[in-house]
This record gives sequence, C-alpha cells and structure tokens, in this order.
Amino acid sequence: MSPIDLRPTGTSSEAACERALAAIADVAPLNAVLTVTDARARAAATAIDALPDAERARLPLAGVPIAIKDNICARGTRTTAGSRMLDRFVAPYDATVVQRLDAAGAVIVAKTNCDEFAMGSSNENSAFGPVRNPWDHARTPGGSSGGSGALVASGAVDIALGSDTGGSIRQPASFCGIVGLKPTYGRVSRYGLVAYGSSLDQIGPMTRTVRQAGHVLAVLAGPDPLDATTVAAPPFEVPGAEVSVRGLRVGVPRALLASGVAEDVQASVEQALALMVAGGATLHDVELPHAAHAIPTYYLVATAEASANLARYDGVRFGHRAPAGTFTDLASMYAASRTEGFGDEVIRRILLGTYVLSAGYYDAYYRKAQQVRTLITRDYEQAFASVDVVAMPTAPTTAFRLGEKVEDPLQMYLADVFTVSANLSGLPAISVPCGLDGHGLPVGLQLTAPAFAETQLLQAAAAYEDARGSFPMPGRA
Repeated sequence: MSPIDLRPTGTSSEAACERALAAIADVAPLNAVLTVTDARARAAATAIDALPDAERARLPLAGVPIAIKDNICARGTRTTAGSRMLDRFVAPYDATVVQRLDAAGAVIVAKTNCDEFAMGSSNENSAFGPVRNPWDHARTPGGSSGGSGALVASGAVDIALGSDTGGSIRQPASFCGIVGLKPTYGRVSRYGLVAYGSSLDQIGPMTRTVRQAGHVLAVLAGPDPLDATTVAAPPFEVPGAEVSVRGLRVGVPRALLASGVAEDVQASVEQALALMVAGGATLHDVELPHAAHAIPTYYLVATAEASANLARYDGVRFGHRAPAGTFTDLASMYAASRTEGFGDEVIRRILLGTYVLSAGYYDAYYRKAQQVRTLITRDYEQAFASVDVVAMPTAPTTAFRLGEKVEDPLQMYLADVFTVSANLSGLPAISVPCGLDGHGLPVGLQLTAPAFAETQLLQAAAAYEDARGSFPMPGRA
C-alpha cells in the first residue's frame, strides 16, 4: 500500500481531513493530542483539492492526514515539547520535516502529547497528563512518542511522526501494535526538533504498515543545509509488492536475551523468527558483548547532552519566567523559573548530566561512556560482517500499567534496554508487531541494520509483515 492509498479513491482531501479531525475528537479520552491544527489542516486540504489532477498525482502524500509529535516545530502552532516551560511557545518557523511533508501534500492535523522534552518511556512525564494506550486505557502507550503511537493505533490517523533518542519511536510502536522506524542518524534533518540529546535524536515515522513507513521516510530523508549532521546518503528503496526474506541472514544475540524478557514476549519473537526461517531466512548467533552496558552508557551521554541543550531555558532567552515577587536577583530568577517550568524527570536528568560533565567527574563518567559507546558500535560492525539484520524484542515486556514504574526510575529506564544501542551507534532500526501476549497486548519485533541500509531493513521488515498477515487493531483482535 502506498500512503496515497490511505485516502480512498474519489475522496477529496477536505473530506479526508474532516474525517481525521472527527476521529481525533472521538479518541480524546486517550489524551494523545495537545493541539488540533484544524485551521492549518483545512487550509492545506483545500489547497490540495484546488490543484490540477496531474499536479496532485505527483504529490506522494496528497491529502493524507498526518500528526506530528509536539517537539517538532510547525509555524504558527503551539509547540510545548510536553513541558510547562514551553506552554505558551508558538513556533515561528517550520521544522525541515514539516516543510517536506507540506511539499509532499500531507495535511498536518494535530500535535501529539509526549514525555516532557522527550524524556521518558511511558508518556507519564508530560506536563499535560499521561497518554493512555488504546489497547487498555489503564496502561502506558510507551514513550516518549506515546501520543503519536496511540493516535495511529486508535485509527484516527494512519501516519504520525515521532522522535527517537533512546527508543522513543520503537518502544511505543511495540506497546501500541504499530510500525515505528528510527532512520540512520543523519538520514533525516533535526532542524526544528526541540533538542534532547543532539547526537542521539532522530525523527521518524510511526505507521500502520512497513511500506507506509518507507514512503514517509522517502519524503523526509535527505541532506539539509540547516542541519550539519545530515548527510547525502545513498538513496534507499521502498519495498515493492513482492519481497522475500530468502537468503536473509538474521543475527540473534541469544546471550543478551537470556534473562529479563517476559515469556510471552520471547515466545512471540521466536514465532516471528520461525516464520522468517520458513520464508528462507537463516538464523545466526551473534555476540553483542557490550550491549549489557548500553543503558548506563546511554543515560550518561543523553543526560550530559540534555544538561547543555536545556540550559537555554532560563526565563530570559527562552521558556517560562517565574512571576515577579518570587525572586530577588538574576540567579534566583533562573532557579525559580526552571523549578516551576521543568518536571521532576527533566530536573533529574539535568542534575545527572551536569554532574557527569563537572570537573573531576568528566573523565570518570562522560569520557568513559563515550568509549563504551564506541565499543557498542564496533560490536554491531562485527555482527554485520556475517549477518544482514539483527533481531530481538523491541522491549522486554508489553505495555505496563500507568503508575507501575513511576517511583522506580531505574526500572523505567530498563524498558529501553533493547533500543538504546541503535541510537548510541546511529543505526537504523524498526519495530514491527509480531504477536499478542496473554493479556491481548501487542509485542514488537525489532530489526536493526547497518548504517544507511534502510533498503534491506525495510525489505526484511516488509517480508516478515507479509508472511505474518494483517495485525489487529485495538478492540478488534
């Protein structure tokens, strides 16, 4: 299916837009949306319908409703990054990905809820309340792109954008039973993305199918003079109608998966691997010896970068300013404004990042983390010398209950144990639904490929998806 097929033949862009806006209103109890961009959406839909047929046919996303995570700037719209610090911020410009969506004919209908400054694994850190999983409203949709994941899973839209710093596209995709793609670092511009960890952040699509994800990535990808970390990478191919895993070498890090994975998750992933073998793929044990250190490495690197990136929110240059009378001088104004504007998890990460960058601790912590990061990257390079993709669960469990891990940050951080390595090494990775657990909750299969090998990553994922068959939506199992 091409994204253009998401709008039934003969349906106008305006009709598709109104249908999406109505669906978003219907799923309001999920708290997945922070801002409905109805005026912008209607104007875009009307403009698309006014185009000549031949010109409209050339637009790859003509009239397709899309939601974007609320840490991506869209001109004239409120962009909060899920934080009180940016509660009243209206973006004065479009992110590069928004410009490219507009140029492709997409209709942006909503900004989605997210963990504050993309810091979280459950979407419970949003200043505007948690998002609820459409499969079970008592459970998390995952984070930090939980709003985008929940909105796609609910059927309100078929495509949304998220951002992935340590698994924030793939983990909610797993919890919500949809596809989530993190491109290679540098494949997609970060210009206009509210920064969390600049060497880790990457924007990507969350969709119903692998091919949809590929088509959206094709629109987003490419170098950007406004983002020096983008590269002129070789183009990739979106999977065609006929794809196969025959001859695909799939690496499985058995040692890494030996403990800590829920039985239902392990069983679903093994069934997915068996289906790939039946299609002609071969399984190979691979060693990722330093992956066990990925979580502490990630939280040292990410918090250090967050500490630097969030220093700009001081109540003077950017962000919330404490009311007059609550401070006496510049230093106390900074302190009051940041204390009021930031939530507990953001403060925790800023403090940790400032600590590891401080004199006397930089070499012991931050420099050491960067060294281990290099070792993790080399582990994958060695694995890819003998396999085409590496397969593992996206997350060690299915969606957990809201509030279940809030008081235990370490357990919350471990939800990303299988996803953070792709960010540390800059590799492309995708989560595809591969089954349901005993509670009827989705399980995700994660595939990781070499840098800029999106072609083989998407083809492998699409071939598995074809062999698996259709996946249920919430309430339709």
